[in-house]
Order: sequence, then C-alpha cells, then structure tokens
Amino acid sequence: MHLRRMREDRGLTLEELADRSGLSFRGLVYIEHGQRNPSLTTLLNLAHGLHVQPSRLLAVFDVEQGAVPEAGTPVQD
Repeated sequence: MHLRRMREDRGLTLEELADRSGLSFRGLVYIEHGQRNPSLTTLLNLAHGLHVQPSRLLAVFDVEQGAVPEAGTPVQD
C-alpha cells in the first residue's frame, strides 16, 4: 500500500492521520511498514482520514509494479 506516500503528499504526520482516521498511532505505523494488513473497516477509515475514495488506497495494485499513480490520475485497465 502506498499509504505513506499519500499521507506525506497531503502534508500529514502519522499522528494527524491517526487522529483523522480514528486509528492508533502504533497501528498506523504497523500498516505503513507492512507489518499488519488493514481490515476493510480500517481501509475505509484511512480513506476518510485522507479524504480519498477507498479505491485509491488499492490503486497501486492496478498499475505496473513500481509505478504509483499521482492523485487525481485515472487508473488505466
């Protein structure tokens, strides 16, 4: 998941995103570092905290490996 990049692009700290999404700071760190897989509910909360559609959090899996779409860029099939 490209969560860290999305968070940093929006100028948010881990603490701010945790607060905005209702998650714990530590839980968010684990997710960003790939140590935990977020549940569907957690993905929805993160999307709310980032002000994006939930599908944006999964868009990285729809593009070529290593390429992360920019905010607002439609993903091609």
